[in-house]
Amino acid sequence: MAYFALRPELYFDGVADVGTTRQSMPGAAVVFSIQSDLAAATATLNESVDVDALAIANTQVTLTLLEKGNAVVTTAKIRLSAFVELDPIVANVVGYNAGLSIDTIAANILSAGTNVRWGGGGTTAPTSTATVEPNDTLVANDVRRALADLRGANVATLGGLYGAFIHPDVSYDLRGQTGAAAWRDPHTYSQPSEIWNGEVGAFEGFRFIETPRAIVKADAGSSTTLTDVYQNFFLGRQAMAKAYSTGEGNGPLPKVVMGPITDKLRRFVPIGWYWFGVYGIFRQAALRIVESSSSIGVNA
Repeated sequence: MAYFALRPELYFDGVADVGTTRQSMPGAAVVFSIQSDLAAATATLNESVDVDALAIANTQVTLTLLEKGNAVVTTAKIRLSAFVELDPIVANVVGYNAGLSIDTIAANILSAGTNVRWGGGGTTAPTSTATVEPNDTLVANDVRRALADLRGANVATLGGLYGAFIHPDVSYDLRGQTGAAAWRDPHTYSQPSEIWNGEVGAFEGFRFIETPRAIVKADAGSSTTLTDVYQNFFLGRQAMAKAYSTGEGNGPLPKVVMGPITDKLRRFVPIGWYWFGVYGIFRQAALRIVESSSSIGVNA
């Protein structure tokens, strides 16, 4: 039998809830226009004076499509001598690599968000990535502040709740925090089954998702402690956009491509995946990043 490596679930692509309509002409650049609202008109009109006309402003987000892909080659010898059918194994590996790669690209786009705060678990709150110490873990108050930021910016929820992506190491600290305003007490008394099952549920307006593929900046914290810094994403609707080509079989997800056999003895069979698309931040206000350490992380 053939076994595969332990694989994390893919999550970040699903956050890209802004997509393109059919473009009027082919091109690598896709432009999104965001129309600005007018300020509230509260003044009383003058009976004999006409109102002044206001210009309607807009901003634009431009994404440039990029080629992404990967490929492997099997040889005649390995296909003939393998104890298992090789083609399904190769197809599985290539397909998973396509999903993993695209999801990683999406995560890296979120990682570049500009609204960044730092965990407040320590005695002295950090003011930058480089000042994060081992005790600057994510705490409930950090979650509440992210909620206030999103609601204050009029960001729409994802079906009633905002989304939060955190690493299991960060979840360990957050769920272990005690006190009336922390995660543990309300779950203990109102939802004890979640404690027994170890579930990560909703808290302070967010639906929490644990993923080992959350962004971790190795040794990026304090220079004296070489603390690993974890990026925790708190977001609502329209945080990220996704654009892609629909020509020649392309679409929202990568396509598997069987490469040509060009050697004289037809021994080398290539197979890979290809995607022509791009992710980008759509509304910076809809994405908040809280950088923290973890008590079980690598803190030298």
